[in-house]
Amino acid sequence: MRKPFTFDRVIRLIIGLAILLVTFILLKRLSSVLLPFFIGWLIAYMINPLVDFFQYRLKLKNRALSVFAAISLLLIVFTGVIILLINPISQEIQHTGTLIQYYLVNPQTQEWRIPFLPNDWQTYLQTHYAYQDLQKLMSSSTFIATLNKMQPHFMHLLSGTFQLLLNLLIVFVIFMYVVFILIDYNKITNGWSSIIPKHYRPFFEELFEDLTQGMNRYFRGQALVAASVGVICAIGFSILGLPLAIIMGLFIGLLNMVPYMQWFGYIPVVLLLGLKSIETGQNFSLLLIGLLIIILVEEAAQNLYLIPKIMGKVTGLKPALILLSLSIWGSLLGIIGMIIALPVTTLMISYYKRYILIADNEPAPLNTDTTNET
Repeated sequence: MRKPFTFDRVIRLIIGLAILLVTFILLKRLSSVLLPFFIGWLIAYMINPLVDFFQYRLKLKNRALSVFAAISLLLIVFTGVIILLINPISQEIQHTGTLIQYYLVNPQTQEWRIPFLPNDWQTYLQTHYAYQDLQKLMSSSTFIATLNKMQPHFMHLLSGTFQLLLNLLIVFVIFMYVVFILIDYNKITNGWSSIIPKHYRPFFEELFEDLTQGMNRYFRGQALVAASVGVICAIGFSILGLPLAIIMGLFIGLLNMVPYMQWFGYIPVVLLLGLKSIETGQNFSLLLIGLLIIILVEEAAQNLYLIPKIMGKVTGLKPALILLSLSIWGSLLGIIGMIIALPVTTLMISYYKRYILIADNEPAPLNTDTTNET
């Protein structure tokens, strides 16, 4: 049964709301300072399972050594992937740039028309973004005049240099946050309840359990699913011969982190298929069928294997609620809001289900008065 609103309970509720309001104001005012910390915490949260693997499975008892091993492995893998992909990606970019140039400067003949785009659109593109305009800009007199116009803005170049140094400093600060959070990660996650009064510990521990399940499902699970989808799409696009195949595949995998967003990634894919069809003379319909086959394979692999295998039976936030949460908190607090959107929303829903909805559904206590009837 719902507890009555006594004077003491009302005062506690007002104090709690005041604390939430002050916390929100501080987050908004200190967002630029707190952003590296939140990013560092998110990265540490993602890496921690690998650190635990080194510490407990591979018997590296020293936590700092496990952190060093995990970060070193990730840096080696990341560097290796960059080395392997930098050459094909640069070739794809160069080839796609050349293809776009040919499309813009080619006479407006039917064979250089993208099949599904209206002719008026393509005429506008070829008229206003012709490659000859770029060549004219780079001619000697025009180019020198452009440089003379840029000369008064030399201080902007200096400020840009300082901004670059500042960005490098921020990256270094984030890296240090990641290292120090990982070293004390287990102490923080296991010892936070000790600062809560014993009377309130069960309440917060239940909320934290719901939060852990929800975040494991979204951040760690969805990140692995998104990475797998990116690899599948990149391989499929490469087989199809799509320009920028690797980049577009990884881009769609990244969009997969937000529900339904990956479908917007297929729009530039279709445009690139149009360029490929006018370059090679291949039938656009057949290329489109090939793209649909790739999408079907990706969706089947994601929904029939990846999600059941990685996510298990853990239920999380609905896709529409995730989009709404990211939009609202992102609008209120910017990037920090988008980082904390899902944890905060999960806590709010958990609190509502456990301590409001259940309280309303509890039956009223039976009348145990056994006075004798006369």
